[in-house]
Amino acid sequence: MLTTLLQANDCRYRVQLALSLDDVQRSQRLRHQVFVQEMGAQAQVDEHGLEHDHYDAFCQHLLVIDQHNDQLVASTRILTRAAAQAAGGFYSENEFDLAMLTRLHGDVMEIGRTCVHPEHRNGSTIGILWQGLADFMNQNRISHLFGSASIPMQDGGLAARSIMQELRGDFMSSDELRVTPKLALPELDTAASSSKKTRMPPLLKAYMRLGAQICGEPCWDPAFACADIFILLDVQHLQARYHRHFVQRQMPISTPESHADIPHSQEHPAPIRRLA
Repeated sequence: MLTTLLQANDCRYRVQLALSLDDVQRSQRLRHQVFVQEMGAQAQVDEHGLEHDHYDAFCQHLLVIDQHNDQLVASTRILTRAAAQAAGGFYSENEFDLAMLTRLHGDVMEIGRTCVHPEHRNGSTIGILWQGLADFMNQNRISHLFGSASIPMQDGGLAARSIMQELRGDFMSSDELRVTPKLALPELDTAASSSKKTRMPPLLKAYMRLGAQICGEPCWDPAFACADIFILLDVQHLQARYHRHFVQRQMPISTPESHADIPHSQEHPAPIRRLA
C-alpha cells in the first residue's frame, strides 16, 4: 500500500492515504456531513454518523488535512482495477455500461465520493488533492482515471441539461469510448425555467481543464438527487500546464509505517459534488 505523504512548501494542507481504520472513518464522517446533512442524500449511514457502502473496504482513501489543526478537510477514494475485481466491479458499473474499459490500454483506476468541507472549498484544497492523485497514478503506473462528476438536480434538471449542452460541443469522447446510463434523466417539466446563468460545478470544471472527456449522457442518481456524468482522463493527454503543476512538480515526501487494517479554483461556495 502506498503511504507517501505530500506536503508543499509553506502550504497549509497536506495529503496522504488513510493509514488506519480511524482515518477511513474520518473520511466517512466528512462524507456524511457533506452528502447527507448538507445535500440531503439518502445514503447508508450507521449509528456513528458514518456514510459508508460496500466499496469502502476495497478502496484506498486519499485525505487532505489542515496542518493548522489536523482537521480533515477533503477526501476521495481510489478503486484500482485489481481491487474492483475483488469488490465485484467498479462503483460506476451500478450506473453505466462500462464495456468501453476493455478498449483502454494500460491500467485504470476509479475515484469516487470526493467531498470538501464547506470552509475549505478553494483552489489550494483541490490542488493538493490532485497532487496526491497524480503521485498515486505515477507510482502505480495508471494510464486512465475515471469517475462520475455530479450536478445537483434540485432544480428538476435544468442545470444538468444546460451544462450537458455546453459539454457536448468540445468535450465528448469518441464513439468507441461512450458509456450508456442505466437510468436516464427524468423528463424536464415543460413549465420549468430559470433566468439564472448556469454555473458549472468547480469539480467538473477542474476535470475539463485537466483535459478530461465526457463519455456520453448522464445517469440519474435519485438517492443523491444528482445527474452523474461519466468522466475519463487519459494521463498521457493532460493539458501541459496542469501536467507540469500536478505531475512533474517535485514534492518533499516521507513514508511513515502503515497501520492500515483495510484492504486495499477558488470558486463560488456551491458544494463540490462527489465523483462516482
